[in-house]
Amino acid sequence: MNSAPKIIACLGSSSTAGKGQAFDWIAELRRRPRNGQFKFRNFGVGGDLAYNALQRLPDVLACRPSKVVVWVGGNDVLALVSSKARRFFVFSKRLPCNPSPSWFRENLAEIARTLKSETEADIGFCSLCPIGEALDSADPFQSELNRRVEEYSAIVAAVADAEGCSCISLYEAISEAIRASPGRAFIAFKFLPFYRDAFRVVVLRQSPDEVARRNGWLFHTDGVHLNSRAGRIVADRIQEFIEA
Repeated sequence: MNSAPKIIACLGSSSTAGKGQAFDWIAELRRRPRNGQFKFRNFGVGGDLAYNALQRLPDVLACRPSKVVVWVGGNDVLALVSSKARRFFVFSKRLPCNPSPSWFRENLAEIARTLKSETEADIGFCSLCPIGEALDSADPFQSELNRRVEEYSAIVAAVADAEGCSCISLYEAISEAIRASPGRAFIAFKFLPFYRDAFRVVVLRQSPDEVARRNGWLFHTDGVHLNSRAGRIVADRIQEFIEA
């Protein structure tokens, strides 16, 4: 008799949910024949910060996972750098305080401690992916995004190390790819382009890669969400974790 598949729980925001213009890396992993022994559960919710992911842990615990992939923090960075994004997230996600690096660290550590105490799962925390594709940009907004993404990725690595979890190095892998083929700067946070691109995918049935080409991005569809070029790098790094 075949043994039950091992459950891989994936907790995160829209980049994990894989809807709309975000490349679905979980579907990519499901398609791979080598992953027939795994059952992937998608716990991604668009717009979530680390605080929101922490509140949703009971759903993750209930599925009794063998491994948990936690990829969250991009919205924490956007809320810190953009006042428009911050107002939106504080209201829409009912945040009890303004986002900060220390609060991100606290929420991430609590996620790790809860998963460790309530499951026997191996836990992998993903470092953040760059927002925008100009890692050496002089543009003030892009430059601050670059600094904060690097800072928050270091926080992820530090929490993973302190809590005895794995760190899945997405930041390093995708930064290396972007440095080899740099692209546009992400110079402002605006809602309309995100809604427009979601419409293109959901209603007009354009693929995330088609949206990326139309918008002039090499690794993203909109500067925030990844296309297949970067999304497959994510899948490959997470593949290494789930097979370890």
